[in-house]
Amino acid sequence: MTGSPFLALPGAVPAEGVDEGVAGHYGNPMVEQRRLEQGRAVVDLSHRGVVTVTGPDRLSWLNSMASQRLDHLRPGESAEALFLDAAGHVEHAVHVVDDGERTWLVAERDDAPALASWLDRMRFMLRVEVADVSAEVAVVGAMPEGDAFPLDLPDDALRWTDPWRLELPGGHRYSVDPAHPGAFWRYVEVIVPRESLAGLAAAVRSGAAEPAGVLALEALRVAAWRPRFATEVDEKTLPHELDWLRSAVDLHKGCYRGQETVAKVVNLGRPPRRLVMLHLDGSDTVLPKAGDEVVGVKVRPEPAPGEEPERRVVGHITSAAMHHELGPIALAVVKRAVPPQLELIVESHGIDVAAAQVEIVPAGAGAAVDVPRLPRLGVRP
Repeated sequence: MTGSPFLALPGAVPAEGVDEGVAGHYGNPMVEQRRLEQGRAVVDLSHRGVVTVTGPDRLSWLNSMASQRLDHLRPGESAEALFLDAAGHVEHAVHVVDDGERTWLVAERDDAPALASWLDRMRFMLRVEVADVSAEVAVVGAMPEGDAFPLDLPDDALRWTDPWRLELPGGHRYSVDPAHPGAFWRYVEVIVPRESLAGLAAAVRSGAAEPAGVLALEALRVAAWRPRFATEVDEKTLPHELDWLRSAVDLHKGCYRGQETVAKVVNLGRPPRRLVMLHLDGSDTVLPKAGDEVVGVKVRPEPAPGEEPERRVVGHITSAAMHHELGPIALAVVKRAVPPQLELIVESHGIDVAAAQVEIVPAGAGAAVDVPRLPRLGVRP
């Protein structure tokens, strides 16, 4: 896979880490964020992976394994789905769209080969074929108004609309904030033939649209509280912890691997960890990186003379960004029991960065149903 033609645009600075291979920015990520929000910019996401499934059994087969209902997916309709392990942990996350003959799964670059391999092993005798087509197609993103897109697209382009802003039937929302920032998240991804990338980049160069790097997109994503597989997920992640039941899980659908854990945590338990957004102190101009520890600071009501406040690691940063309005912000996964009013510090680059917590999954998120207590044996009224 050759380098993206978008990296040849003026001012392009390559991204690092999980987004290596595309432009991180084109000189001013703050301006690029505004252009994205205004529907004037496109983001090169040609480093994403794409897996396809063909065959008459494709939708019912995918539905049997996915957290989201896919068997009734109509051509052009978008969905998001997770594939879980037997204990309910997230193994793969995909953006799903079907064109009537083929189902397209957009995944993170590093996850696409493993996803295709796993799906291929699960075919058994069904009439399906799995292919990793990442070398043949590419993805570009934007935040357009309505059906418009900043650029003219090839006739065979396929559009995926992010359901994060919607209240989907069968989903479950942990966040109780009535002003959920996801309501303003108008994000779409378009799958195009990879050979058309050069033409799209040329159109941007000519002024048909503005370029925006992945840093701009990431800042808007963090502000929208939107989880991403490459950043927020680790080997222990349950979808509940990231408020991902909102867009990627249908609690009314039938059995799939991990479904028992999903139902049990929703109905009876509490997510063992929870996603929060952090407003960071920017006075030291330090932006934390993924993996930096989040520390809770507890001061005793009557500390002894010279006694230092107790510091305890309560979580870690998953994504951090500089937002054009909110300033430095981050997403972090913390322990469920961390009080929302607890003073938090992010230890980054040898500096303590103060952090104010905004609950996404509330600390008090509990059972969705009431289960009556059974009387103890031997106890009579």
